[in-house]
Amino acid sequence: MDRRNFLRHSSLAGAALCIPALPAFSAPLAGEAKEGFKLIIMATNWGYEGTTDEFCAAARKAGYDGIEVWWPTSAEAQQELFAALSKHQLEVGYLCAGYDSDYTKHAHQFEAALKAATTQSKQPPLYINSHSGRDYFTFEQNAALIDITTRISAASGIPVYHETHRSRMLFAAHVARQFITAKPALRLTLDISHWCNVHESLLEDQQETVSKALERASHIHARIGHAEGPQVNDPRAPEWDNAVKAHFSWWDQVVRRHREAGKPLTILTEFGPADYLPALPYTRQPVANQWDINVYMMQQLRQRYK
Repeated sequence: MDRRNFLRHSSLAGAALCIPALPAFSAPLAGEAKEGFKLIIMATNWGYEGTTDEFCAAARKAGYDGIEVWWPTSAEAQQELFAALSKHQLEVGYLCAGYDSDYTKHAHQFEAALKAATTQSKQPPLYINSHSGRDYFTFEQNAALIDITTRISAASGIPVYHETHRSRMLFAAHVARQFITAKPALRLTLDISHWCNVHESLLEDQQETVSKALERASHIHARIGHAEGPQVNDPRAPEWDNAVKAHFSWWDQVVRRHREAGKPLTILTEFGPADYLPALPYTRQPVANQWDINVYMMQQLRQRYK
């Protein structure tokens, strides 16, 4: 069988095995939402191989409200992005980070990216998702980065959320708790799949810490993790039922808080490509379709939280 037929048959097999929405999440979340609540679901370009315009067209066609992308550093890339956002009428959230292992250089890179993303006027973002600090920086160094974001957010009026992400300052639940306690202004992008991986569990033994994180969550990355990895191979598969239920139970609490407060909530569907998505050896053929999974997640989120 040649590669083209292999891919075709693999795709058809995946479609045949596709499982419909799990009954546990087929009904909307109970309770009324106050005026002002709005669910805004974003698409990721992570793993998308087309142009910015093609990605935005696909996101709009699939039913997304906006996209989350890294803040582009070149003027050409910025203009391409702004044109696509305008053409396809999409909202945007930007990712920002520092990269250098030297703290001083890292802090300068981080602040410069945040200032650029929050002060451009072509299309202000709904939020900034911050890949904040490093897991090997000191508590004081990482805390200083939080202070930078608090200052920039206050000046710009654009919220900055710090992601619970491996290799970053909030890489583990017990470490994040220290920052939550010390920094009342800290607001989180909840990607709790990372913590499942770090702690090799569904966090049953850290419920108090998880509760504190849920109280600070203002943006969600909707990916399903498990004890041995940050992403299940396909959330529709029945073997991941416990992991899916755990994640939805956490997201339910964040959504309820926003509904009761009458505040909008942004959610990014962020299942990633190979090698985040498990792949077959040698061919590196993904075992599932990343785009289809993310669209499935978007549909589940709309159905449950509409």
